[in-house]
Amino acid sequence: MKPYQKIPIQDCGDPLVAIPEQHFAFEIPHPYQKLGAPYKEVSPYMLRQGVLEALKQAQKQLQIKQPGWRIKIFDAYRPVAVQQFMVDYTFQTLRQQLPHEPEEAIAQQVAQFWAQPSENPETPPPHSTGAAIDIALVNEQGETLDLGSEIDELSSRSYPDFYQAATGHWEQLYQQRRALLKAVMVEAGFRQHPQEWWHFSCGDQMWAWLKRQEVPQEVMAYYGRVSEN
Repeated sequence: MKPYQKIPIQDCGDPLVAIPEQHFAFEIPHPYQKLGAPYKEVSPYMLRQGVLEALKQAQKQLQIKQPGWRIKIFDAYRPVAVQQFMVDYTFQTLRQQLPHEPEEAIAQQVAQFWAQPSENPETPPPHSTGAAIDIALVNEQGETLDLGSEIDELSSRSYPDFYQAATGHWEQLYQQRRALLKAVMVEAGFRQHPQEWWHFSCGDQMWAWLKRQEVPQEVMAYYGRVSEN
């Protein structure tokens, strides 16, 4: 169990809603659907209503700071079955890349970046709540900007502040872009995953856990696992 999974959840009942195409850029085709992840009829480009409103505010802040730039949606809502698929896929990919590495060590690498696909309503994977999102940046020409690592890269380059002390031109640029992305998202109420520059959440257990480290009060999670029935 990860520390944030101990946070109690009192779900507010916000519905899942589609992320509007006119406000954002999208990763098309969806990266996990392309691999065969079992979304069935559910769209991965959905969020809880309150989270979507916060994301719209972040986009407005981005327009003020960098006119013409947009937030690019890589992934949003993720059923538990998809979480399981991606954990298994990542494990098998690493095992092929590292044939001499013990399976336990590979599993630890996967667990560092991928939440366990828990069916327990008290410990839902963040994306299965509809309150977590993976994003990047697109400039005014519609080009996806390089932020120093690929989304889902299993390396220390994925840590938000990996390039903070860098002196090279490109490395400093990566850090500036990451800082901009974090700034507009935090201003809108999100909090960033400590090990993933692309992952932000608002209202889930990880968000509440991070908020508790900022303020001396018992912040509750108000988004739990979305019912898949």
